[in-house]
Amino acid sequence: MVFKKLLGALGVGGPSVDTVLQTGPALPGGPLSGEVRLRGGGADVSVDRLSLLLVARVEVEGDEEHEGTVVLERFTVGGGFRLPEEADHAVPFTVTLPWETPITELRGQRLGPVLGIRTELEISGARDKGDLDALAVGPLPAQEAVLEAFGQLGYVFRSADLELGHIRGTGQQLPCYQEIEILPPADHAHAVNEIEVTFLASPGGLEVVIEADKRGGLFAEGHDTVHRFTAPHYPASQDVWNERVDGWLKQVVAGGPARSESSSYEAHQGDPYGGRRTGPGAGAVVAGAAAGAAVGVAGGMVAAEVVDEIGDAFEAEEDEEGDEGDEG
Repeated sequence: MVFKKLLGALGVGGPSVDTVLQTGPALPGGPLSGEVRLRGGGADVSVDRLSLLLVARVEVEGDEEHEGTVVLERFTVGGGFRLPEEADHAVPFTVTLPWETPITELRGQRLGPVLGIRTELEISGARDKGDLDALAVGPLPAQEAVLEAFGQLGYVFRSADLELGHIRGTGQQLPCYQEIEILPPADHAHAVNEIEVTFLASPGGLEVVIEADKRGGLFAEGHDTVHRFTAPHYPASQDVWNERVDGWLKQVVAGGPARSESSSYEAHQGDPYGGRRTGPGAGAVVAGAAAGAAVGVAGGMVAAEVVDEIGDAFEAEEDEEGDEGDEG
């Protein structure tokens, strides 16, 4: 983003900040590198702390559903230095993203969640939120392989969002979770309207939560069922992943209990990234949506402009909060 004057708590003429992130998508549990570029204002200042906030737009359930902003993680990347008047100063950084960081894109297609890195500068006890940059996050190889399996089994991507709250009975760490909505193929459509998939990654493996919207029958009403599965990070052929996911889906459609594979991934933790930074090319789910007539809102695909406008959306919210504070 361009340099932005910090006009809030630090006053007009204060320092400006520009954070430059690495090119390409980051991965959950992986490093995020970049550089914070500061430019001094009209006077020398002492920078007490320089922080990066991983922020997300989430849906908040209640009497009326609305959106809010949640801080997923805070990183301190610098501080304790003097910034002279009109001087330039760069602070390189490398931080580790949370394992549960939501996925924002798959094979270059945006999935829906909006994440950002907000730079926060603290000077003489005054704190101001400055630069805000959109963050792209791709899937881990295991996540990519699961989504590829859904696509090869005939399922089609519909949408993805972030929900505020915790999923009971899981090891969830973040205050929100991602739901990827997928439509079933014709041979499962008689039993399931749609499924929602949530990935909860950790160093030891992957929890996969599948919630199914089951269709009603002649003597039964429709209802939701929730199934929790576990999978390893270690590499396997796509055929193995297809078989694993097919087994999960058969249990989901039949309504049987979820099966744990913890013994499998405890014995084969391996490299969570599978010895690589990208997976085998998992675009079938997204490609299925893109190939249909209902791309756009109905298909759940989010236009690039949504992410491009992340700064305006988040900053507008901050301006509102600031106005409320001034009124108080």
